[in-house]
Amino acid sequence: MSNQLKDVPFGKLGIVTSIGCEEMTDKIDHYLVEWRNGGSGQKNSFKIKADCPRFATGEAKGILMESVRGQDIYIVCDILNHGITYKMYGQPQRMSPDDHFQNLKRIIAAMGGKARRITVVMPMLYESRQHKRNTRESLDCALALHELVSMGVENIITFDAHDARVQNAIPLSGFENAQPYYQMIKALLRAVPDVCIDKKCCTIVSPDEGGMSRCLYYSSVLELDVGMFYKRRDFTTIVDGRNPILEHAYLGGDVKGKDVIIVDDMISSGDSMLDVSKQLKELGAKRIFMFATYGLFVSGLELFDKAHKDGMIEKVFTTNMIYHTPELKQRPWHITVDMSKYLALLIDTLNHDKSISELLDPVKKINDLLQKHEGGASK
Repeated sequence: MSNQLKDVPFGKLGIVTSIGCEEMTDKIDHYLVEWRNGGSGQKNSFKIKADCPRFATGEAKGILMESVRGQDIYIVCDILNHGITYKMYGQPQRMSPDDHFQNLKRIIAAMGGKARRITVVMPMLYESRQHKRNTRESLDCALALHELVSMGVENIITFDAHDARVQNAIPLSGFENAQPYYQMIKALLRAVPDVCIDKKCCTIVSPDEGGMSRCLYYSSVLELDVGMFYKRRDFTTIVDGRNPILEHAYLGGDVKGKDVIIVDDMISSGDSMLDVSKQLKELGAKRIFMFATYGLFVSGLELFDKAHKDGMIEKVFTTNMIYHTPELKQRPWHITVDMSKYLALLIDTLNHDKSISELLDPVKKINDLLQKHEGGASK
């Protein structure tokens, strides 16, 4: 870290938080101040205050509280924070992803082209679940990327994009799709010290064919077997914007007596993940652990409470890059995977115009982590 910090930054660093990301931004800022000052207290904060006040009609405007001229700006945005409300005609309204994205644009517009470089850190990519056109439908994610680039954004940092090929919409601009591989494994080893990372007692499973790339990475690095569930859907019906699932069919090796790690990019309602867990238990699986970058839990937590009580699931790991309700944080089956240090490291490295290739592929760090775990388990 010390050699890197001797290099001249691309520009004076500034961190701007969009409404709803204050907790994450504070943590990122804490690490950056600690690394760069070495505890000397020379710089108290890299945060730049911004706001998007609302008029009584629901209209809004973006305001910056200080100048960003010539600065290397990083805007942190959580488009899924439904815990923020505003008043429109006297009635409270929850902020939707559209509201958050509009606020992001307002903040960029308030900079008026004065920043030297703008990078948007948007862990859950706006409208990324609709990444390709199937029939007569919009491609909002591609349009949003075009819009951000046209406003002067040079780089976009996201995590575990539903389909990273959406970056083809902006081929001449920076687009980084990071993964929480190392942080997930580290959280598992800390929360469950007796877990055995060996193909004789543990396996990786994907709940569908679309998530196999994530599972293959875990399988390769951890040297575990991998399985998959095939979703048979009813394509004649659309319910809540998707074709309902008729059946999950397991394709893979024997899981009897083994711990199983189910990996996916998000838990929406949780129906699919819980159905998969139930079938794995019926096949003789020992403990079920879930890795999901984003825990949305749009249908509430009760189904997971029951599944945990019935022994269907052991632990659910989701990152803190999107809003977690107070109720979720209190659940005994849920483990929050903190990504703030990793985000701070990405920002620090990019601010010094250094390559982030090693940060995006943490194989060595994972291997070191596994060696320490195996050494501790053998004592």
